Amino acid sequence: MRLLFAGTPDVAVPTLTALVANPGHEVVAVLTRPDAAVGRHRSARPCPVAKVGEELAIPVIKATSVKSGEGHDAVASLDVDAAVVVAYGGLIPVDLLSTPRHGWINLHFSLLPRWRGAAPVQRAIMAGDEEAGACVFQLVESLDAGPVYRSMMVPIGSTTTAGELLDELARTATPLVIDTLKDIEAGVEPTPQSVEGVTIAPQIHPGDVRIAVTSAAEEIDHLVRGASPAPGAWAELNDKRFKILRTRCLEAGDRVPSTVATAQPGQLVATRKQLFLGTGSQPLELLQVQAFGKKVMSGADWARGADIDAGTRLR
Repeated sequence: MRLLFAGTPDVAVPTLTALVANPGHEVVAVLTRPDAAVGRHRSARPCPVAKVGEELAIPVIKATSVKSGEGHDAVASLDVDAAVVVAYGGLIPVDLLSTPRHGWINLHFSLLPRWRGAAPVQRAIMAGDEEAGACVFQLVESLDAGPVYRSMMVPIGSTTTAGELLDELARTATPLVIDTLKDIEAGVEPTPQSVEGVTIAPQIHPGDVRIAVTSAAEEIDHLVRGASPAPGAWAELNDKRFKILRTRCLEAGDRVPSTVATAQPGQLVATRKQLFLGTGSQPLELLQVQAFGKKVMSGADWARGADIDAGTRLR
């Protein structure tokens, strides 16, 4: 098949490279987002998919939106059998959905119809889901509502972060796309999504992941893991943002000092080798933190230089 590939971040790269390596397909163009300003000097750099496309000498279309303008016209002019989308980050307008002969297929990292939207993995972990997955579905006008060709499920580990789960799915779900293209060539019809069990996974902003220290330890742990590595769950310490990037809930049999066991919500308590946060239920161990203006550190290392006393609290 002659293919258009649309994607932007690192998680889209495994699918792009797999399609390029497959002798049955030809990626004739890549659609991605424009170069972004990054780093201290805010210099413009191509996104991961654009970089790989350029290295492979594939024509790259960079567009903030393809609803109109040059990006739209460039996509509309392509002679392709199908378009494959993995985390492009923009909506495809209705008039372009029928441009490829077999339409557009989207690799989405959730078990549809649960978690339609921009942040399915993050929202699944935050909600305490025990499993996640990936689906390849046909793009339609409504958000992530198209019929599904193939899907897979993976368990969510008790310490897994959103970044780790996305990396895993990016690697393991790529064969779904290859198999779906075989299905399309064979005339297999996708299965409509259920109208029940629909949940939405909107994009996550820093304001969405402020920690309520009176919440239960398990709820805070879910929030931290779902927001890690970005944007990072946070609270305020001395009126400055304090990020918590990795945590551990206490297990049956864990023994902690009385100063830890009796910690009040928001109170930070350090031992020789550990840092704990008092919550609305039981103490939560802080494994990885980032104080304002500082690098990411283990909780214990940060605490050794932070001069923690009984009044040190997150709010």
